[in-house]
Amino acid sequence: MSQAFPGAHGAPVTGHVPVLRLGEVLLVTLQGDLHDSTAQQLQEDLAGTIVHSGATGVVIDVSGVEMVDSFLGRILAEIAGQTGLLAARTVLVGMRPAVAITLVELGLTLPGVHTALSTEVAMELLRQQAPSSRFAGLRQERL
Repeated sequence: MSQAFPGAHGAPVTGHVPVLRLGEVLLVTLQGDLHDSTAQQLQEDLAGTIVHSGATGVVIDVSGVEMVDSFLGRILAEIAGQTGLLAARTVLVGMRPAVAITLVELGLTLPGVHTALSTEVAMELLRQQAPSSRFAGLRQERL
């Protein structure tokens, strides 16, 4: 069952990027340009949804993104960093060759972001890497 989560205040926001829940995984599909306000709203929505839903993974589909710049690269890295701090993993899917080339040319390695060629492969990757508990990493650090 999938469930869409609205903006932080319960209503969709203009330029809002939907966050769909598929079990313990959140799915985000980026289409076209991601503007500053939309990117910030997406970051807030994802963080809130991870905490609220207990999601353990985020799949970001960038197949609808034709061009990438340092802003989008930074946003993707920040999202991965935030989700990692909230005990979830991020997988980027659908990257076009031109987008990958541009990211490399810009020197953006996107630490903390895993990649997959399709959403199905990303979901399987997240299932294989699923921790036995959301707090497994926390317990290891304290030992």
